Amino acid sequence: MARISAHKRALAKWAGGAVIALIPLAAAHAGPLASIDRNGSRVAIEPYAPNIVRVTIALDRDLAAAAPGPGPNATPDASGWSHRADASGDVFASSALSLTVDAQPWPKAPSQMERYFAPSLPPVSISVNGADGHRITQMTGWEMAPHTVAGEKTFKIGASFTAPLDEHYYGLGQNQEGKLDLRGRTIDCRHNYDAPAGETVCVPFMVTNKGYGIVWDNPSATTVSPGLHNSTHWQSEVGERVSFFVITGATTDELYAGYARLTGRTPLPPKAAFGLIQSKARYESQAELLGVAQGYRSRGYPLDVMVLDWFYWTRMGQLDIDRTIFPDPKGMNAKLKGLGLRSIISVWPRFEKESRYFNMLAAKGWLLHDSDGSVVDGLPIRSDRAGALLDSTNTDARGWFWDRIRDNIASQGFDWFWLDETEPDLVPDGHQFAIGSGDRYHNLFPLVHTASVADGSAKDRPDFRNLILCRAAYLGTQRNGCLFWSSDVQATWEALKRQVPTGLNFTASGMAYWSSDTGGWQYPTGPKAEHPVLLDPAGATAMAPSYADYPELFVRWFEYNTFTPTLRIHGQRPATAIWEYGKAAEPVLAHYLKLRYALVPYLYAMAHHTHESGAPFMRALFMDFPNDPKVNDMGDEYMFGPAFLVAPVTEQGATSRSVYLPAGADWYDYWTNERHTGGQTITAAAPIDTIPLFVRAGSIVPMGVQIPSTATRQPLGSIRVYPGRSTSFTLYDDDGVSNAYRKGGGTATLRWDDAVGRLSASGKLPSGQDPGMLVKVIGR
Repeated sequence: MARISAHKRALAKWAGGAVIALIPLAAAHAGPLASIDRNGSRVAIEPYAPNIVRVTIALDRDLAAAAPGPGPNATPDASGWSHRADASGDVFASSALSLTVDAQPWPKAPSQMERYFAPSLPPVSISVNGADGHRITQMTGWEMAPHTVAGEKTFKIGASFTAPLDEHYYGLGQNQEGKLDLRGRTIDCRHNYDAPAGETVCVPFMVTNKGYGIVWDNPSATTVSPGLHNSTHWQSEVGERVSFFVITGATTDELYAGYARLTGRTPLPPKAAFGLIQSKARYESQAELLGVAQGYRSRGYPLDVMVLDWFYWTRMGQLDIDRTIFPDPKGMNAKLKGLGLRSIISVWPRFEKESRYFNMLAAKGWLLHDSDGSVVDGLPIRSDRAGALLDSTNTDARGWFWDRIRDNIASQGFDWFWLDETEPDLVPDGHQFAIGSGDRYHNLFPLVHTASVADGSAKDRPDFRNLILCRAAYLGTQRNGCLFWSSDVQATWEALKRQVPTGLNFTASGMAYWSSDTGGWQYPTGPKAEHPVLLDPAGATAMAPSYADYPELFVRWFEYNTFTPTLRIHGQRPATAIWEYGKAAEPVLAHYLKLRYALVPYLYAMAHHTHESGAPFMRALFMDFPNDPKVNDMGDEYMFGPAFLVAPVTEQGATSRSVYLPAGADWYDYWTNERHTGGQTITAAAPIDTIPLFVRAGSIVPMGVQIPSTATRQPLGSIRVYPGRSTSFTLYDDDGVSNAYRKGGGTATLRWDDAVGRLSASGKLPSGQDPGMLVKVIGR
């Protein structure tokens, strides 16, 4: 039992130690509703809401009764739950579901073969049913296999669940393998910058089309095999117990509301997050950065945020700004604000030995270290990775990090922060964090590291809305105000094609704000175009002349990212602004940039709804069309809010693509207003200036007037109504930068009565306009 006792100490450290200060769990963990003995296996049942229940299984009573690990921060709540024992087992019931820890009579004497193959663990089976008695899911078994990790004697732990043939699976973070439905695959749920298809990010929350989701409560590297050989199997590398949550719901949005209740609400980002975020790896000087910003203004193109990426510092870990290339950062930011712009600056958790803080951090034990206390410096691979990693599992180290950001960088007028390397890039396996081994907490770093800025900003800038660019996530990271992106992807057509299902599974993991570097991050190199190039590359300075189809690729990527939660241009190329992809590309890009700004009222209203509901607004089709089996594995189309069906073009030279219009609705072609019946596949025209875009019949789409940035108040230019059913849409607006939204803002619900063809509003529009003067009914 030495292994178990060691982990009990680790749990006590987590639940009662300093770490709790920034990652709060229940203030006082009262223990489960019941702890049951199944022939030596201890099973604890702990409700959190009528549709949320935690199951913990261990050989030790105290481990079974202990609090969840990092990530979930809700307080257990057994209100309305009952517990009874009958012949079937122990039954726990609420108004939403019933959970039965199945009876396990003492096993009969095993046969000779059973003696050889019999498991050592007393078996546990758990059934979850709906309130009407229908089977939702069943855990069929659990496992603990002893092994040694980084010198620690521990276990691989896991559990298996039934998997009906018509069950489909989504989420689990970011996997760039190009498929939406996870069924029949094995997902390596770990943060891995070097994953072959592109960086993987583990968010161990998986939803199904059967009315439930599983939150797996273990931050070590985990493999998940959904529906493989008719079983779903979870296995984590390090642990001494099985702990998971079941969330049920009649709709997928109820699952996301449960996830938000369990792990934290998604804040409303500043309004600037929905405009264009302009970046480059990297702006070489203050003059270059300001020149790009002024270039947007002089050309009449809207822009909201300029980003200063890495190597603006004198060396890695100085947490300073090199005044030889950025001589007046405070003045630079003042000029940006004068143009109606905000700024984001990249801050890394890496400290070279020669940097000013290294010795102090090492002495305090605030860097990732080996078991003998020696600091881990860089990686044995990738020669550009010198430096030690800040141990953000340590509360004091997190507080110190924010204080340096505040005093050294925010003091120079920068608004928001880009926390790069949040995987972290220095892989912690085999090393030690303050909280425990890097193997045990492999996936934790993004949660605690982004909390440094989220909590610090809340403390020192309570009236200024937080925003963080984040490269990785874990359970609950959404509550820190992160905008995620798909990391340093290739600048190729294949990479673009993979982005679409990648983003849909990421948002299906409860993380609403995801996008990708428009045009790819890596330097643009690709094979010779297979088809005639659709855009003349003349005048393009963003790539080498040999990559003739790169302007075409960039335009298609920009069209796609116009309809992702955030729109950011970034990349390791000589030039990235929209006029630097050639004379033919520029007007197409300008058109979509202006369309993005026209949609800001729609986007901001959806973002507010996400804050209130937990539901993402970039949505795989299974979320909104659960009765249409054709969409179960459709990863190349998606809904963008309640109105838009987006079908990105990801093939070079394509001027059309097939689009499936889901059954249960009629659809309007956004560009032509032609109406189509749902449940059919059509061929949609897609010349280079057109992304196939459809609007669901029975939609209200508010459109704003053109503005140079969201710092300018934006009246509505029109309220488009696409008839076909009665519907409603709630507008929301506020100052866009303060935290006053938490106390309420300006809302008005628009209602369309399809029978009489009339739009009404519940109150005055946030813009103060008369809705009757703005209505445009499509097709009439």
